[in-house]
Amino acid sequence: MQRRLRLIATFIVLTILSATLIIACENIPSRNTTQSKTDTPTAIEIALPTGKTSFANVDVAIAQEKGFFKQQGLDVTIKNLDSAVKVVQAVVAGDVMIGGSSTEPVVNAAAAGGNISVIGTYANRLTVSMVTPKTIKSVADLRGKNVGVQDIGAFREIMTRMVLQSANLTPKDVNYVPISPPAYIQALIAGQIKSAILQTEQVFDILKRDSRFHILVNLYEVEPEYFYGNYVVKKDWLAKNSDLAVRYLTALIQAHRFMYQNKAETVKIAAKTTGFEAA
Repeated sequence: MQRRLRLIATFIVLTILSATLIIACENIPSRNTTQSKTDTPTAIEIALPTGKTSFANVDVAIAQEKGFFKQQGLDVTIKNLDSAVKVVQAVVAGDVMIGGSSTEPVVNAAAAGGNISVIGTYANRLTVSMVTPKTIKSVADLRGKNVGVQDIGAFREIMTRMVLQSANLTPKDVNYVPISPPAYIQALIAGQIKSAILQTEQVFDILKRDSRFHILVNLYEVEPEYFYGNYVVKKDWLAKNSDLAVRYLTALIQAHRFMYQNKAETVKIAAKTTGFEAA
């Protein structure tokens, strides 16, 4: 696992460097970073890896809500997909211009000749947890149990595998149950599954709703060096549209600054975006 993480880190560094070189070498027109109100915004479509935007991608929601994309002359349409695998497939197929994805699908696509580059990140560390009933007291207790996953090779399945490996278990020792991420909480409460990898807002929600559950594992503690979330594009798109990439990332930087400086409003926007009440 550690060797794989080093390979992933090397891939991320190289792809970010290649993207930076393309942007630096591209003949970007001289212009203000804020687009004139008389200019026509450029339409771009991005894909995010959850059926409903999660807290991990709230920077996009804030850039949209606070007008940072508009300031950069961008008219952004957000397309929510069920997994990072589907996001990367959409980027490779040219169905969307920019995709938000966890690392594994990006590495797998690049290894298969997907011709993609990482241009930025939305989370450089894991922000998810495995939640189980309190009757599951250790990872070893998952043996023979139903566990919720997305697509094989998608983020939450990879995270589940990492947790199992920490107790010398494999997917063969449990029963994978394919479930859409928005349905994880209900599946846990109904007893359909005994574990699920949940985003931050989902963890808050289920722990508030049902005292029978707890956090079994914080994934950051299992793999503190795992590089989590990336914004990816096709290399040929980047070569022709480096200015759009710069403007997109500039809007996200503005969103991040807003988040640090305006906690209360950020929480309100995040709650509205994710559909979960503020904790």
